[in-house]
Amino acid sequence: MSVHLHTAPERSPESATGVRRVTVLGATGSVGRSTAAVLEEHRDRFRVAALVAGSDIDGVAGLARQLAPEFVAMANPSLGAALRDALEGTGVASGAGEAAVADAIALSCDVVVGAISGAAGLRPTHAAMQPGRVMALANKECLVCAGEAFMRDAAARRVAVLPVDSEHNALFQALGAETVDRVERMTLTASGGPFRDWSADAMADITPAQALAHPTWAMGPKISIDSATLMNKGLELIEAMHLFGLPPERLDVLVHPQSVIHGMVAFTDGSVTAGMASPDMRIPIGHCLGLPERLKLSTPRLDLANIGSLTFGAPDLARFPALRLAQEAMAAGGGAAAVLNAANEVAVAAFLAGRIGFCAIPTLIAGVCETMAGAAAPSSIDDALEIDAEARARATAALRAGCAG
Repeated sequence: MSVHLHTAPERSPESATGVRRVTVLGATGSVGRSTAAVLEEHRDRFRVAALVAGSDIDGVAGLARQLAPEFVAMANPSLGAALRDALEGTGVASGAGEAAVADAIALSCDVVVGAISGAAGLRPTHAAMQPGRVMALANKECLVCAGEAFMRDAAARRVAVLPVDSEHNALFQALGAETVDRVERMTLTASGGPFRDWSADAMADITPAQALAHPTWAMGPKISIDSATLMNKGLELIEAMHLFGLPPERLDVLVHPQSVIHGMVAFTDGSVTAGMASPDMRIPIGHCLGLPERLKLSTPRLDLANIGSLTFGAPDLARFPALRLAQEAMAAGGGAAAVLNAANEVAVAAFLAGRIGFCAIPTLIAGVCETMAGAAAPSSIDDALEIDAEARARATAALRAGCAG
């Protein structure tokens, strides 16, 4: 299988004392803040080497005061002076821009939490894969856009890639010590989002505010919209394909509104194991940070008697065509998934800005995927970013031309 832990990775000097050094990429996002909560709960187990954020100075300054990192980097190069002012009196070093992010990544650490959202996370997350580190991966675009290259480079550098997404982490735990040749099927679950029971006619008038109101998870705007369209589940299927080395036909999705079972593994003997937990991102994050041990966390405990019943259903691909588009890209291979992801990011941004309707999101994506059908598989991160740029340009041109409907 592709998800693995090496038995004797290189470690920082501090780790010899049982303390792990952690760097967080995307520190101010929802995953980054959940990571901070886990680190705060286990101050005796972890030290923070670096925090990397985009432009949220107040957010990252607050985290720096809470976690006492050695270094804080902002991706926005114009924010260096403002960041220094925000960190005054903390003793925390800081910088802004590409070079500062590289400096943060270069600091000695044991675990990197890769939680930068979107394709913007590809290059810094890939750069953070240094020999002996553990990569706790929350940026699914690394695998969607450049899965083969990313996992190849991880193996070459002896980097353990561990899944932070709740669904993939559940599959990882449900798989246990088994090998994928004994797996018949892996199933990801989806809450179904806020429009699970809406008619197709009603969905035509969905507003951004309605789409951002996820019934289960508190997430950032982009992933909330992806969850509403079910594109997020399609991206997760592609991610699972690369993480576990399974072909598309052995991966599927079930709608499970209670969000109790996050993933299921069906084995060749007919048995099924399920990864179950309360919907709290601290659980998969803590699992990745603590391996091979299991951290004690103050997360809500699962009370099945109180829940009473669990329900499941097949996704409706007619009302949620984004999932179908992702499945088609996964089956097509090559650069199709990178095209899909880029077009989706442009479409979601346009919807949030009020430029297109909710149902126009998959229309725009489908058009771009059609014009770039047959794109070659990226052999490197640079290749993936070239495909990404071309797909974004085509999606933007389609928006200007009013081709999204």
